[in-house]
Formats: sequence, structure tokens, C-alpha cells
Amino acid sequence: MSLTPPADGEAFPTLLTRHLCFPVQALDGTTVQIGGRLQLPVGADGPGPAVVIAHGSNGIDSRGQAHALDLNRAGVTTLELDMFGARGLAGGAAGRPAAAHENLPDVFGAFAVLAAHPQVDARRIGLLGFSWGGVVTLLGATRQARDLYLPAGQQFAAHAAFYPACWIYNTVPGYALRGLTGASVLVLVGGQDRYDDPGEEDRELIAGLDPVDRAHIRTVVYPGAEHGFNMFEAPYTYHDPFVHRGRGGEGLSAPHPAARAAARLEVVQFFRQALTE
Repeated sequence: MSLTPPADGEAFPTLLTRHLCFPVQALDGTTVQIGGRLQLPVGADGPGPAVVIAHGSNGIDSRGQAHALDLNRAGVTTLELDMFGARGLAGGAAGRPAAAHENLPDVFGAFAVLAAHPQVDARRIGLLGFSWGGVVTLLGATRQARDLYLPAGQQFAAHAAFYPACWIYNTVPGYALRGLTGASVLVLVGGQDRYDDPGEEDRELIAGLDPVDRAHIRTVVYPGAEHGFNMFEAPYTYHDPFVHRGRGGEGLSAPHPAARAAARLEVVQFFRQALTE
């Protein structure tokens, strides 16, 4: 199938869409019902690949559906989550969980839902996340998280994280990124992202990685692009304590059409390769 994102006026793929919810045990011991939109390409031959999609701090927006449709057109099933609704969270810097690892039960619960689906090959499930969801995506790539939430022999086969505040790992308590599972990891960031240091596009974005873990991570930097460059909404500003490498202040999320188009291709190509048998 074509790797080209749908052009204006191009027909959407033929999908079987289901809205579902599934229980997960939150870190405080309560059970929450996580909602999700399952999109299955019609006409697939046998169990195939799938990708869980984790939204950013503002909740579900244009990014999830755009990437879902790209993946669906490539024959990949998607399950886009609502990680905040079941917790009564409104989103934004003041309306999200205290730490990203609180959403790990959600993405691993989604893995279990997909692994049990007859149209999905449990060995070929990936995880895609944006901003807050990108942080969850990286944390979910560790053996510690995998072993806590999945039975032996199961794990995500690939992880793609958009602008996941690269500076925080192995720096801020609770954001250790060590002991990766060995699955392929793709990190996509804007060169002007205010969570990190804009303009330093040639440096190693995720510091403190062990060499064995570094070998599994590939980073793509889009010059001139801000945080949220793959969205379709209008630019907006906000205050977040994590911007400017934890100094806090005003952040900016803004679409960058050229970077968005390139990243959409990159993500499909990444999962097509990583989720191939």
C-alpha cells in the first residue's frame, strides 16, 4: 500500500470502527475504565500489526486521528486512547496526572486488548505517543514497565515518541530510561521545541543513556519546528513547569506543515519496518 499521507479530497480507508472501554488498575489501586477508538482496516489477510496511540496533555486532538488514518491505510489496526476522561481530568498542564508513569497501565491495558483480538498479531503491536503520550511511550519501552504489566514473552514491538521532553530522562526522579526491551524506538522532535534547548539540533537529545540502550533509539529533528508540529490546530501558548529544561515558563505548540508531512511518512515507514514479521 502507499506510504503517502492522504491528500485533500482523497478517500479514507475502509475501516471497521469500534468505540470501546476496558478496565485497568490505576496506581492508586482503583479501577478505571479507559476509552478508546479501535480502527481495523477491512480486508486484511489474517492477524496483522497494530499500534496503540497515546494523546498529549490536552487530550485527544487532530494528531491521533491523522496518524491513525495513515497507519490504517498501510494495513495497521489502531487503538487511540482517552487516558484522562476516566480520571475526570480536563487536560492541560494543570489537568493531567502528576506523573506520566500513571498512564502506563492504560497503554499496557490497550496492548492486552489488541493482543486478544483475532485480527491482531500480538508480536506486532507498537506504541505511538505525542508530548505527554510520548513520555509514556518512552517509559513503556523499559523492561521494568514491560515486566510489571505484561506476561512473560509479550512486549511492544516498536515505540514512536513525538517531542517527549527529551531532557527529563535519567534527570528527573521517576523518569528513568534504562534497561530498554530492545524494541526499536523512534523519537521525533522540533528543532525549536521549548521543552528542550532550541537550536541545538546536533546534540544528543536524550542524555545519560547506556550504550546498549542508545543503540535502539533513533532521533529525527525537524529544523524550525516547534512543539506540536504535527498538529492541525492553530498555534497556542501555555505555562508548563517542564519547559525550558525544567526552568518553567511559556510553551508554544504550533503546526509546521512541512515537518508534519515528513513526520507522517516517517512514522508509517518506521512501523511498517518494525512490525514486519
